[in-house]
Amino acid sequence: MRRTLRWVMALAVLIGSAGAGGATASAAGAAEAASADCDAVEARVLAVPGMSLIEEKPYTGYCFWVLNYTQPVDHRDPAKGTFQQRITLLHKDAARPTVFYTGGYNVSTTPSRREPTQIVDGNQVSMEYRYFTPSRPAPADWSKLDIWQAASDQHRIFTALKPLYEKNWISTGGSKGGMTATYYERFYPRDMDGVAAYVAPNDVVNTEDSAYDDFFATVGTPECRATLDNIQREALVRREALEATYADWAAANGATFSTVGSLDKAFEAVVLDFTWAFWQYSLEADCASLPVAATATDQELYDVIDAISGWSFYTDQGLAPYTPYYYQASTQLGAPTIRLPHLDGLTRYGYQPPSNFVPDEIETVFQPAAMRDVDTWVRTRANHMLYVYGGNDPWGAERFRFGPTARDSYVMTAPGANHGARISMLPEADRALATAKLLQWAGLSEAAVSAAKPLGRYDAKLDARRDDPRELRRESLRR
Repeated sequence: MRRTLRWVMALAVLIGSAGAGGATASAAGAAEAASADCDAVEARVLAVPGMSLIEEKPYTGYCFWVLNYTQPVDHRDPAKGTFQQRITLLHKDAARPTVFYTGGYNVSTTPSRREPTQIVDGNQVSMEYRYFTPSRPAPADWSKLDIWQAASDQHRIFTALKPLYEKNWISTGGSKGGMTATYYERFYPRDMDGVAAYVAPNDVVNTEDSAYDDFFATVGTPECRATLDNIQREALVRREALEATYADWAAANGATFSTVGSLDKAFEAVVLDFTWAFWQYSLEADCASLPVAATATDQELYDVIDAISGWSFYTDQGLAPYTPYYYQASTQLGAPTIRLPHLDGLTRYGYQPPSNFVPDEIETVFQPAAMRDVDTWVRTRANHMLYVYGGNDPWGAERFRFGPTARDSYVMTAPGANHGARISMLPEADRALATAKLLQWAGLSEAAVSAAKPLGRYDAKLDARRDDPRELRRESLRR
């Protein structure tokens, strides 16, 4: 390695000498020009009232900033105070379209590009959802965490940056981010030129969850379903032994269980998540690597459940970052409750409601009209909206659908895909149509639309996060 590096350095010196400094000077000049351009854009961005710089992270071919933007706690009454909301800006060219992304949780401060950004070869604004730290008012008035307030956050950011990025805008997000893009479109339908929502659940009637039961009764092969069911059942049969291992782990790692109520409740919640989490993050082919429950050791059962469900999640430390999500699931979004007949007689708590994962001091009252309103709007008023689902993703069991009055809007499914489904995984005809529609909504040339191919070349670093199953797991819904 050192020999290779010395050779590369020597070659650079030779090239510089042979070209009388031409190549080196040219590269340096290009770098200086790019830096100057980023400085000029940064100055315009920071001139936006309420915008401040956290840090700049250069990336070849782009400018990238982590920013704070001052938002009112209550958009209906701005006098009630403000908070700082983190956003990031990946700048390519003000003459390109812009993609507005949120995952519905924390924002990543590492430069990355979502699939629509690559397709339209554009800029990307990414927003941290309100009340996810550090984008949380202090003190936190939890009643101001709702879908309209969050949509109004996006609207203010768009309004602030649109004069700098005058070309078309596309909103996008996956999972809770896909839901967020939908709610934004419902409340501010004139802002975006198109919406690409990925794997977005649509829990219209919170008490009606039979679609999930139907999904788990038919997904994959009977053999795979039996393997998963048997692991869950065996874990509860061996509850005492596995809980002892869990308690040892908790003591060694300082994990506590005040929010959920007890280690026993957390243990059962993790085990009950197992089958759901497998289909959310894994592929049917992964069934072959799972242990046979009847012959597995206690440690093998403990380890496979940890790898798929995660014993740390329902600890106080694991739940704390997701308090805003569970609050919203308890007040507006809803959450599924599935039947588990193969566990009859073994469960003590059943599928626990999301309010069990919110600290007791935070009051939650469910608002059943919120999702019905959004669903009605999407079915009747949708325009330039695209939904992409994974065929083996449980969150797609209750999905968004369009009625006859929706315009130029599409629901597509990637066969066999999980919660990481993307346009690139769609069947060829759907992939071409989805790509063409994004390019069209982005206001790009007819030639680009007819070619229906991503305009940006795949970047192994910039695009890696959207393709990394570990990142999908971190960004995905955890209900």
